[in-house]
Amino acid sequence: MLSKLVIFLFGLAVSAPAEITPYVGAIGGISTLSADAGSKLSPQGLSSSSYSPANGGALNVFAGVHLHDYFSLQANYIWNQNDLLLSSSLTGSDTFYEEARTSSQQAFVFDFLLYFRRRSSRIRPYLGTGGGVIHLSSAEDHVVASGGTPVLPPASFTSNRPVFRSHVGIDLRLAQRLDFRYSFSEMIGTNDISRHLSPRAPRRLANFQNLFGFVFRF
Repeated sequence: MLSKLVIFLFGLAVSAPAEITPYVGAIGGISTLSADAGSKLSPQGLSSSSYSPANGGALNVFAGVHLHDYFSLQANYIWNQNDLLLSSSLTGSDTFYEEARTSSQQAFVFDFLLYFRRRSSRIRPYLGTGGGVIHLSSAEDHVVASGGTPVLPPASFTSNRPVFRSHVGIDLRLAQRLDFRYSFSEMIGTNDISRHLSPRAPRRLANFQNLFGFVFRF
């Protein structure tokens, strides 16, 4: 299916070379990570764990080509950073911890964009989707509190995983070659924060981003 889509887009680009317009842009804003929690019942009691993320900054730098009035291809570098608060406890004992951490993600994503209005329109909403690779890194900031002999996550850990991205947005024409862009995106992948909790939590990691910036067309 993917190969057929690539062949179709390539044929579209070759058949209408006069319509191809390259562009570059940068948009930044707020990143919100999904939280997660887990629990496990054992003879020693009920153990529970969770992490709570804080909103952080995000940046999306991209380059692409408008192949047609309604179709574009786009390559992205996406960065975000969020603080985390991890915790774990065991009922009926004094074993617990609460730890503050930092985390960051860097992603390289290839997108396909579908526009709902012609390229000559001043207001152009779009829908985008794509995939790529994301690098996550997290490091301990400090242990807020602890007791007993809790199983702490590693002082630092990293991972490289596939990621799926979907986003919606709108381009607003400001000048002949300049657009203002708003984008709301979601990236979903393996949760390498949850897998370091004890007990491990089950959910995948979702990264929601509200981004604003500019697009320059050549």
